[in-house]
Amino acid sequence: MACGATTHFPRTIIFRDKDDTLRHPNDNGFAERRTAAAEAKKQLLAKFATAPKATDPEMRERLAAREAIAAAREARRAERDALRAAENEREAREAAERVAAAEADEKAEALARQAEIDSRVSRVVADEAARKAERDRRYAARKARQG
Repeated sequence: MACGATTHFPRTIIFRDKDDTLRHPNDNGFAERRTAAAEAKKQLLAKFATAPKATDPEMRERLAAREAIAAAREARRAERDALRAAENEREAREAAERVAAAEADEKAEALARQAEIDSRVSRVVADEAARKAERDRRYAARKARQG
């Protein structure tokens, strides 16, 4: 590569120290890094020192607003829970009514089946009694003719 003209990377400037070692121009020494860290720490502490305290009226207003929002949220949650409980109770009541109606229908059907069976049995008994009476009448007529 000739003179870096064909490379796509920018040239970096390299300095030589007193002891003839290569050094990057932004390579800071330990003391510089330590002072930079101390300065950053001071700035961070200053930032927190200027931050509003919990006793400031503005912070109290924010806290009161947050508490009001939390109370409203809790009230909405309680309302939803009450509505859900009422809905569950209504559904349970409707289910119990459906079960009771189904049981009443089954009972009515059972009574109708039993009444049909009883009616059929009474007709069979009545028919049987009528046949016996007819047979007895014929028997009595035959005996009367014979004797």
